[in-house]
Amino acid sequence: MSLHDRKPIELENGWRYMEDGITKLKRILEGNKSEAFTAEHYMMLYTTIYNMCTQKPPHDHSEQLYARYKEAFEVYIREAVLPSLRNHHDEHLLKQLKQRWDNHKIMVRWLSRFFNYLDRYYIQRHNLHPLNDVGLLVFRDNVYAEIKKAARGAMLKLIEAEREGEQIDRSLLKNVLGIYQEVGMGQMECYEKDFEEHMLKDTAEYYRRKAAVWIQEDSSPDYLIKAEECLKDEEERVNSYLHVSTKPKLLKEARAETELLKVHQMQLLEKEHSGCAALLRDDKKGDLARMYRLFNRPPKGLEPMAEIFRKHVEEEGMKLVREATEAAEAKKEKEKEAGKAAKEAGGSSPENNFIRGVIALHDKYMEYVQDSFGNSSLFHKALKEAFESFCNKQVANASVAELMASFCDNLLKKGGSEKLGDEDLEAVLDKVVKMLAYISDKDLFSEFYRKKLARRLLHSTSASEDHEKGVLTRLKQQCGAQFTSKMEGMVNDLQMAKEREKSFEEWRERKGLAGGMEMNVTVLTTGFWPTYKQLEVGLPDVMMAGLEQYTQYFDELNSKTRRLSWQFTNGTVHVKATYDKSYELILMPLQAAVLLPFNDAEELSYGELRELTKLPDEDLSRCLASLTLSKYKLLSKDPASKSISQTDKFRVNPKFSDRMRRIRVPLPPVDDRRKVQEDVDKDRKHAIEAAIVRIMKSRKALKHQQLLVEVVQQLQRMFTPDVKVIKRAIDSLIDRDYLERDANDQQLYKYLA
Repeated sequence: MSLHDRKPIELENGWRYMEDGITKLKRILEGNKSEAFTAEHYMMLYTTIYNMCTQKPPHDHSEQLYARYKEAFEVYIREAVLPSLRNHHDEHLLKQLKQRWDNHKIMVRWLSRFFNYLDRYYIQRHNLHPLNDVGLLVFRDNVYAEIKKAARGAMLKLIEAEREGEQIDRSLLKNVLGIYQEVGMGQMECYEKDFEEHMLKDTAEYYRRKAAVWIQEDSSPDYLIKAEECLKDEEERVNSYLHVSTKPKLLKEARAETELLKVHQMQLLEKEHSGCAALLRDDKKGDLARMYRLFNRPPKGLEPMAEIFRKHVEEEGMKLVREATEAAEAKKEKEKEAGKAAKEAGGSSPENNFIRGVIALHDKYMEYVQDSFGNSSLFHKALKEAFESFCNKQVANASVAELMASFCDNLLKKGGSEKLGDEDLEAVLDKVVKMLAYISDKDLFSEFYRKKLARRLLHSTSASEDHEKGVLTRLKQQCGAQFTSKMEGMVNDLQMAKEREKSFEEWRERKGLAGGMEMNVTVLTTGFWPTYKQLEVGLPDVMMAGLEQYTQYFDELNSKTRRLSWQFTNGTVHVKATYDKSYELILMPLQAAVLLPFNDAEELSYGELRELTKLPDEDLSRCLASLTLSKYKLLSKDPASKSISQTDKFRVNPKFSDRMRRIRVPLPPVDDRRKVQEDVDKDRKHAIEAAIVRIMKSRKALKHQQLLVEVVQQLQRMFTPDVKVIKRAIDSLIDRDYLERDANDQQLYKYLA
């Protein structure tokens, strides 16, 4: 038949010619490489279809050709493809399926070119499947439908073999799974229903079996190492041959949330010798980091781990509390037995060791949170709760707030037991201030710190002004400006005092008063400094003259608008004394008032000294004890007992001798813990009343319970107010006509303007 014959081409005649071309294509696909289509042959096949489709009816054979196009695939599949696939199994089946799929796509590509004219006009006009889709649908309905189950079984076998460590042909799996995706015609339904669902079930079952064995045989770290390796392998599996959409399903449904982790989570965390608590105890940071990574995958998977971490840190902290309390009691007993020598032997106190231990504990577990637990907010919260728990306990009958203030004092004063360089000192102070965040009674710390700061400033025992200011800056950043305002005022008072020194000396010269007792006076602003015991002391004339001069100078300077009140419980007096040699004694004003009368008398009784100094018995006894019973026995007493009695007589000790020429004679400290607590309680009462008034002024009317909640919220940054104290404050404000109870509802308060 000639293509140039203008007579219409009959269907059967034209199809016989096309069948010859299709048969040749089949031979090529079956491996006969000697045959090939020439360009001329290809054009003749295309032109035959073109002519058969463009002839006028009844010779337009488009519909019949569309049907025979599909039939050509069905015949080839029935005669060659299916028999070949039925003869193969397992991996060989997959290889044959892949080969047959590749051949089928080649056949579709060539036939769709021969029949291309159908695609361009007939198919579009009749809204039919394009030729490419027809080829795919024929394969899906005839080959895929029959082979999919056997192919899936073969693939699942290979995947399990790979999980057991065997090497498999990953590219083969990728190609076969590509068939499951392509026959879906742009949808994932075939891949998901015919392969993925079954693969996920198999995976879950596989890891259920493995986990049951591992949980019995392995420690938690070994189990989690295997689990993590499996996790990586599954992710690699997805990247190598599974579809990307399978990844979350595979990791979530088949492992992380179920068989390997979620089912056995509490067993893994609580294993006696290798669970989370044991790993924390043994400092196994790497194993803990792995545990965190894995349990971070399931929703809320970290919560049990964070709770174990909190309990462990709290137990470690409580251990420090117990050890410090026991050490303090043991030290007290030892001092009782050994007497004063043991006290003077010094050494670091158990309380200071406790604060150092708390800082080290915080450093250690903060490092865990940052390095092993991914800086997780959940673990930051657990750490905070643990420290808040034991940092608000009593340690050796003292609050941690007081111990922290004492620790800072030891760091900042001259001659403290902590010998640190500037950088190390700054680092430790920074950590102490940060620890303040865990203390509920911050106002108690503030009061103790202020007392000790005052002592350092007034006795010139502060090691560095820069360090003092640095701590105040940190406290201000941590707790706010109100927290440090008084302390900053104290430091400013000291700076003002230095500036006034020169002015006072110039005033004395102008008045012709120079040459008397040298004086350096520090004027303290009453509101900034702690309250001190007010004493009327009978001072020697030389000291009284100096005080009167400064009072006159100050009155002239301030036009008598400010009044001086002398604090004899503070300050120092430098006294020159001659015993076996000349000494310079550094005393407190009270001690100087007791010692100087011996210039005019060889012997004085307790009663005579009391009359001269006007000191109360408590203070006089303390001063005499420091001068007769301490390390520096400047006076001797009769009788020579170990305590001060009102019948004692005193005289200058002629046997006194010391290798140092400059001697500081300390006055036994007064335990002012109770006084500080009383001052803090008083301040808290005022703060609570002020908070109630502020709240009620803005809200006008409020229920009792809501008022309690709001007061606590306002004040808890500085301290946790006691509900009983709040109730008493409310009653007090009602009595003073700031508030009133509603006539119809006793639980409702109203503000009175």
